[in-house]
Amino acid sequence: MKRGYHHGNLRQALVEAALALIAEKGPQGFTLSEAAKTAEVTPAAVYRHFAGRDDLLAEVARQGFDIFAALMEYAWAEGQPSPIAAFEATGRAYLAFARRYPGHYQAMFESGLQPADHRDLAAVAAKARDVMDRAAQAITATLPETHRPPATMISAHIRALSHGVVELYLRGNGGGAPFPPEDLLESATGIYLRGLGLLPPDR
Repeated sequence: MKRGYHHGNLRQALVEAALALIAEKGPQGFTLSEAAKTAEVTPAAVYRHFAGRDDLLAEVARQGFDIFAALMEYAWAEGQPSPIAAFEATGRAYLAFARRYPGHYQAMFESGLQPADHRDLAAVAAKARDVMDRAAQAITATLPETHRPPATMISAHIRALSHGVVELYLRGNGGGAPFPPEDLLESATGIYLRGLGLLPPDR
């Protein structure tokens, strides 16, 4: 029997249904009707909360970015015990989030959604990016302005490194990882920071 609109928190039930379907089929592999079936409600009830599948995915991504931003803030901790150590901690937090919340991660980064098309999603995604931008600005504060890349560029590079490690090695898309994902990201970040002159050369 369909539970219909009197399902309780139907909106969140549909988010949970979407997460289950993402785990099974990926963020583009299911329909809104399948989400309704998984949540055991009628398709008509879904449209009281979401205009379409992308609207549902945007809510999944929004909740993911909310968790992600909180984890990044906790890892950064305003640069404690040092800006470099805190910056490296944000990289570990990125991997920890991808491992613990794979459905949210895929909705955020692999669904093809454009945050700008979803106001609430755009706001929380910007909050998450801001943590990395502030972190990048802090670690480069000691560099001369003429040798200081834009903080947004540095944070974009580190996000790209982190995402690559997640895609290839944390989720196994590149075959067996030659080293633990955390070690891969830490060493790549170290090479990058040495290239900027922020870490001493290896001895």
